[in-house]
Amino acid sequence: MAMRAQRIGKANPAEDEAVYQAILRALLEGKLKAGTKLAETPLASIFGVSRERIRKVLHRLGAERRLEMIPNRGARVPRPTLEDVRRVYEAHRVLEAGVLSQLSLRIDEVLLARLDAHLAEERTAAQRGDRAASVRLSGAFHVHLVDALGNPELSRMLGDLLSRSSVMVSVYEPAAQSICAVDEHGAIVAALRDRDLLRAIAVSREHFLHVEGRLRLDEDEAAPTQDLAAVFAGRRPLRGKLRSA
Repeated sequence: MAMRAQRIGKANPAEDEAVYQAILRALLEGKLKAGTKLAETPLASIFGVSRERIRKVLHRLGAERRLEMIPNRGARVPRPTLEDVRRVYEAHRVLEAGVLSQLSLRIDEVLLARLDAHLAEERTAAQRGDRAASVRLSGAFHVHLVDALGNPELSRMLGDLLSRSSVMVSVYEPAAQSICAVDEHGAIVAALRDRDLLRAIAVSREHFLHVEGRLRLDEDEAAPTQDLAAVFAGRRPLRGKLRSA
């Protein structure tokens, strides 16, 4: 038994990454409700790893601001206030307006082709109802815009905002709205193609206002009780699955 516990607790980057991706996907798919406590013991049992390794993954998600880490209480899915949402999306609007103003000076056909290809991926994900992919690709669209400037500080700022807003969207936006975001992204690309900076900024501003307006925050103060085993149903313990490879 001691040897088995030692194996479960032994560091394994591939397994840790698999646990991280599974929890992140559950967040992006909206399977975890706002305020849900992610307790280490049931997660360790579900994934077949030690509590220490679960704790490491939860702290990683907390550092990315995808989870809230509460002293002496552990991790939970964020439950943002209306003011939290307002501040995050105001920051998105301000940051992207500056990005677009700089991007308008260097837009070229290579970048436009890259954005067109990305829009096609977004639309495919939305049409097949892949919630996690839709949320990820929606954020990646804005990453493409920022990364085109080659400024790692701006990319870092956007990454921090997306870590928070992607969870807000996953938890609070109706899934059927994904296609709306694709159309709005397409309108931004169309404005860039026309070299119309003012229109691009206006469309971007309206896009973020629309996303913010589509969020349906749950005002119930009671912490939800979720069966984590049901959330992660179908996921076999990682011990046998990865170590047998």
